[in-house]
This record gives sequence, C-alpha cells and structure tokens, in this order.
Amino acid sequence: MYSHTRFNWRPLAAAIAGTTLLAACASQPTSSQKSVFSINDKEYFDSAAVDVFAFSSKPGGLFFDSKTAGIEIVQHGERTATNGDVRLLHTPEQWDGMGQFVDRDVDPQTGTITTELAYPEHDFSYRVQASANATGVTVSVHLDQPLPPELEGKAGFNMEFVPAEYWDKTYLADGKPGQFPRSASTTDGMLINDDGLTEPTPFARGKTLVLAPEDDERRVTIKESLGDGELMLFDGRTKAQNGWYVVRDMIPAGASGKVVEWDIEISAIPDWVREPVVGYSQVGYHPAQSKQAVIELDPNDSPESNIQLLRVNADGSTEVALSGKPKPWGDYLRYQYLTFDFSEVDEPGLYQLRYGKQTGNAFPISEDVLTKVWQPTLDFFFPVQMDHMLVREAYRVWHGRSHMDDALQAPPSYEHFDLYAHDENLDTDFAPFEHIDGLNYGGWYDAGDYDIRTQSQYHTVQGLVHAVEEFGIERDNTTVDQAKKFTQINRPDGQQDILQQIEHGTLALIAQHRAIGHAIPGIVAGRLYQYPHLGDGSTKTDNMVYDASMDPHADERAVGDMYEPSTVDPTAGEDLMPENGTHSGRFDDRWAFTSNTTALNYGSAAALAGASRVLGSLNADLAAESLETAKKVWDYEAGREPNTYRFGNTTGGQLEEEHLKAAVELLLATQEQKYADAVRELLPQVKENFHGENVTMLVAALPYMDDAYATELETLAREYREGISEIEKDNPYGVPITRGGWAGNGTVMGFGITNYWLNKAFPEIVEKDLVFRSLNYIYGTHPDSNYSFASGIGAESQTAAYGSNRADFSYIPGGVVPGVLVLAPDLPENKSNWPFFWGQNEYVIPMGSRYLFLTHAAQALLEK
Repeated sequence: MYSHTRFNWRPLAAAIAGTTLLAACASQPTSSQKSVFSINDKEYFDSAAVDVFAFSSKPGGLFFDSKTAGIEIVQHGERTATNGDVRLLHTPEQWDGMGQFVDRDVDPQTGTITTELAYPEHDFSYRVQASANATGVTVSVHLDQPLPPELEGKAGFNMEFVPAEYWDKTYLADGKPGQFPRSASTTDGMLINDDGLTEPTPFARGKTLVLAPEDDERRVTIKESLGDGELMLFDGRTKAQNGWYVVRDMIPAGASGKVVEWDIEISAIPDWVREPVVGYSQVGYHPAQSKQAVIELDPNDSPESNIQLLRVNADGSTEVALSGKPKPWGDYLRYQYLTFDFSEVDEPGLYQLRYGKQTGNAFPISEDVLTKVWQPTLDFFFPVQMDHMLVREAYRVWHGRSHMDDALQAPPSYEHFDLYAHDENLDTDFAPFEHIDGLNYGGWYDAGDYDIRTQSQYHTVQGLVHAVEEFGIERDNTTVDQAKKFTQINRPDGQQDILQQIEHGTLALIAQHRAIGHAIPGIVAGRLYQYPHLGDGSTKTDNMVYDASMDPHADERAVGDMYEPSTVDPTAGEDLMPENGTHSGRFDDRWAFTSNTTALNYGSAAALAGASRVLGSLNADLAAESLETAKKVWDYEAGREPNTYRFGNTTGGQLEEEHLKAAVELLLATQEQKYADAVRELLPQVKENFHGENVTMLVAALPYMDDAYATELETLAREYREGISEIEKDNPYGVPITRGGWAGNGTVMGFGITNYWLNKAFPEIVEKDLVFRSLNYIYGTHPDSNYSFASGIGAESQTAAYGSNRADFSYIPGGVVPGVLVLAPDLPENKSNWPFFWGQNEYVIPMGSRYLFLTHAAQALLEK
C-alpha cells in the first residue's frame, strides 16, 4: 500500500481555515538597492526579461499536479520553473500530496506576496513568502508550529525546473561543476524505503546552486541563506518520465518561524525583447479564402513599419508579392498585436512572410491545399488509438492486442483518480471484481492514456457519422479485420476506412448494452500504478481474465482510499501468479464503472442511431442492432425517472443536450414524428447554449420541422452572430480562446463546425469565413507560437505530444493537441519541447473527429 500522503480534496479543518494570516514583511529596498522586480497590477513580480509568479494559480489543478502553481519563473519568455512549494517527497509524482490553498496576500508597497497553505490531513499549515530583493526574489517558508512528527524528514521546500530547458547544460554546486543528465539519472542510485518504494538520491548538493551558468537565457542562482540548510538537486524522471529536475531544501525538525529561505537570482539579458511571433497557416491557403497574419509582440517592442509577402521561385529566389504596414490591433493577455491582411493575393504558388529580421516557413496558396490535410488523422491517428487490436504499419507494430481481459466490475462507493466514481449503486447484477464478459472488443484509447471513456466514444462516433453523411470521405488505405483483431496501416482492404472506424467505435458502445443492458461511464485501469503506463498498450495487463480462484491473495483484494490502491505495486518480488492461457490469478484487469445514468444512455443512443444510418454497406447486422438498441433506450428512458447521478466528466453531458442528440439522430434514422415532437419540446431547454453540438443537432433537424421552428432558429442564429463580435473584441484571432486547465482547440474547432452548420442553414447571417478562422488557428495563427497543432501537418507542427509514445518525445500523425493554455493571469503557453503537459498537448479522440469534419467543411465551402 502507498503509505505516503497523496493529494486530498477534503475541506480544510476548521482550525486551519480560521488561521490568521501572518505575513512577515520585507524591508522597503533603498534607492541603491532597488529591486529589478516590482509587483504589477496582475499581482506577480515583473521585469522586462523575467517574471516570477507566486501562487498565481492554486496548487492542484485539472488531474492534480498540473505543474502550474507555486513559485514559478518565466525567463526570457519561457516558463522554466514551477511548483515552488512545501512537498513531502524529494520528487513528487502527479498524484502525490500538495498543500491546499488557504489565502494569499499581495503587498505591492513592500514587494511581498505571502501565501498560506495547509496539509489538513496532517494538521499542518505554513506560509510561503516571496519578496523582491536587489537581484531577484527571496523565497521563504514560515511555520507557526514545528513540523508534526510524522512529517519530520519528509517535508521540504521544492522547486522544479523543466528538464528540456536544462539538459546538456551545466551546473555548479558550491563551485563544483556538473552537467545536467539527458536521461534519468541519480548519482548514488535509487534507494528502497521502508514502504518498499523507490526514492532517488541527489546528483548534486550545496549551499549555492547555479543552474546553466554558461547560458544567459537560463542561468538561475539559488542560495540557501539561513545557513543551516542544504540544497539538493534531484532528477524526478527517475520516478516518472514526466518528472522535472527538483531543487529541495528540507525543513528542520523542531523549528518554527522562518525555517527555509532562498535568495534566487535570475539572469536577465539587458534590454531583452521577445522575438515577434508571426502567426499564419503552416498548411497554406486556398486562393479564395481570406488570409490574415497576426503578429504577437513583446510589450516593450516597437512595431515594424512594413511586412512583406514573398513569392518563392523555383530557383530559390524571392520577389515581393505584397507589402504593407501592419495594422495595430491592441493588447491581449501580456502582448501587443498587429494584423496583416493579404487576402488579395490569390495566385497559386509558394510564399513566405517576412517581418523585420524574420522570414517564415514557405507555404502554398493552392486550390488543393486542404485536400490531403485530414488523411494522417484517418490513416494513422485513429488506427493507432484502436483498443483490442494489433496495429501494424509496415515494419512497425504500434501496439499489440490490448485489454483482452476486459473487464472487472468496479466496486461501489468508490472515487477513482481519473474522474470515475460509483455511489452505493452499481446498477448491475455483478459482484465487485467479478468479470463482466463481452467488453473486450471495439473502442479507441480515449486519449494519451488507455481508458474507454464512453462519452469520448459516442462523441467520436457521432462526429465521424456526420462527416460521412455530409462529405462522403471515400478513402481506403487501412486494413481492419475485426475477427482477427488486426489493423494494418497503409494496406487497403476494399472497405471505406471511415466506416471501419465508425464500426469500431460502435462495437464498443453496443458491447455495453449487450453485456450490461445500458451505457456505462467507461473502462479504466483500477490501480494507480497501472494508470500512467507508457508504451505498448498490450503490456498493461496480462490479457488473461482474472480468476479469483487462482489468486492466493484474492481475499486481500479490496479498495482503499482514492489515492491509496490496496494492491501493492508489482515489483520483482511479486508472487508469480498461476495462469492457464485464458485466465490467471493476476489482479490487473481494467475496471468497468457501470452507473446507469440517463444522460449516458441518451448520448450512446444518439451515436448508435447515427451509426445505423451509415453502417449498412459494411455491417448490416450491426446497423440494424444499433438502431433497435437506440429505440429501446429511448423507450426505456421515457418510462422511468431520470437517473441524474453525476461525477467528473464520465457520466454524460447535460441531460437536455444528450436528450436532444438522441431525439435528432433517431429522427434522422426513422423520420418518426415522436422524435420531431421531442426536438420541438427540447428547443427551449437548450437554446441558451446555442453553439457546438446543440447547433449541429438543431440544424440537422430542420428538414423535418415546421416553419415556426425554422423562424426561431433564424432568430437564434442572428443573436449568435451578434455575440461573435464580443469574441472579436477579446482577442485578435476572432475565435473563442478558453481559460482553464485544458486548452481550447476543441472549442475553437467546435466554433468552426457551428459556423459551418449555421452558414449552411442561414448563409446570409453567418459567413463562411468564420469556418476558415478556426482552421487557420489550428494551423498556426494563434498565440505564443506559430506551429500547427495538428501533428505532422504543415511545414512546422507539434511533434512532441502527449500520446502513448510521449516518453519518446514523439507524436502520432494526425493527432490534434489541445493547444494554447492560458496560465493565470496572462501567460499563453504551449510547450513544444515537453510533451507531458496534458492540458496543452494530450490527444483525445473527439478532437480527431472534429478535425476531420472541419477540414472537409472548409474544403466544401471553398468548392462552392
């Protein structure tokens, strides 16, 4: 059992919540010692080249340690350090304990930010104070009471530095030189603690650490200034591939008051100004579409008076096709922006943009610029994500047949670490940990992880169905054999690839109804040590059905607290379990969470009804069964009170919206009046959320509805178009850029798809240019950088992404990453050299279906 503290969402104890904030104030700097930093109106330490955040974001975040909190350093435009906070391990992993935020006091007059935090499960509270000094910041930890005995030797102040910014660089520890390791390293090897868990040893230690002394852009000097501490430098990758370099200073036992203090000097290049980012489509443009570059400038930069569009000739020479003065747009987040419209250039050819000293990648203007950009998604991304299949590409096997032992009944009254949960009801006749037969086929890996999240499955199936019905997509480049559970990329088999993908997703949905009788939240690794598995999905379990009679420890299999799986992480000393080729005593099978919620049932039924309309030519029996199942679900839900159990993002969307989807998809499949009546009744319930899938459904139903319905939709479309003006005022890209723990490319593509359907229904209200905006954003016209967020698509793209191969700093062609994450209060970020930020770089399957639809939508509009 994991015995160390893991993150806990329990409310703070009353005594902690009532603690008085005692901020020790730093002395006001004298004129001769004036700090390079000041606290700006966004409440962080600000200078021209370096910023320091002090708990601008609260610890934790989406999926726990998001590495976006504590004391953080933004050095020469790149966030290089994070999680400056009290931690209970040398190199904490994603789910390990973090202090809970209590309060934050910002005092610009004294140049001090003080944050109070607590570990309520240990009755331990503390303050982290950051103060501006003459050369940087001083960070200190303050305790009103000494450490609780159980935290002695465990609690220390950590600060984490992103490895990709420091590997192959050097460091000095009290003057002793060393080099940051490229691969995970620990000088004295790993230790095994009393709990049987591994712990790293530091690869450097001293009173003063200088990181990257040779690099003015990355040099950071940390001095332990109390005199009785020691700085230790660890490599967190020895515990987890997504670990960072960690500087750690232990909190002494028995001490109170100021117990840790660091003086941090951060190198700042004099008169540094961030290089401009010229945003444009790395894929290129159709001659007929609008074309606009967006130029992102440092607030201290002066705009250039001219930008040029260059035509590239066959001999490599260039000529100016268009030049002009960039148009000021204004400020957004921390930068200033300019725009340059070159829509008038429509002659096919290769072009580059030149702004100041920068010349961008060459891009085409061509009528066929969008005709192939979707193919990697269908040819590679979706096949690689296929669960329960062996997936081959030429010499390469992407993965073997995975999870053939699916699945065990998840227990009741249990909260899982990946947003799954059960209340006291399982809604099945299966006992906890009993095998549920018939769940080991179909479905895609939900994301960079390997679970079968039902909402993702039905969103994806539905999106692919709409793409087929709207655009055809007659491509055959992949072999899929469901009987053999075999997929081969780049080998045609005479079948339409997109239909085979729809079939694969539909099989996963229908399996739930066959085996259990209703849709379920999903299937996921039951224990924490299995969940972050990297590599071949077929090695995550032994692919043999768990048989308790073969397990000598069967009586010990019981759940513990949320982050304390009760079964021990398997090690070399684990018992060798019996097996017979089909069953084994190894308790490694995934768990099925089985709540019978109304929202999930409607969402699943919608996808099944949609699939029934397109699968007839490929699998007529499955098409018929899908429609029959969808009808049964509709009748079943009509005859009971809705089951509204909700948890995380796994129990279905908003009930009225899932209901609408089922009504429309069944209407399209059957043309029965009762479904049209349901759409009419649901319209008032969903019209306040008139975008995304609601719009897709409402417009799709138009041919079957009356004039009053059409008139109301037209009114909603006009109100929607008026609302876009607020988006255009918010940012220079003219698309909705979300804030939160998950970046917003899904929303941006949804915006484009919404605009496609509204343009189709009301072209005089919603112009087709709004569709192209979304695609141009994905392809490079976005904040922070200008590479394409569709991996392997465009002259430059995100190729270090959070897929199943992220440990190799690689990518899956055609996957679309979440994109730019806006970190509080004002930093847009997408890391191109560190794939482990799930909120920025994790592939999810619904993004694939949205991308397929959006690219075809744009091409269809351009061909009109």
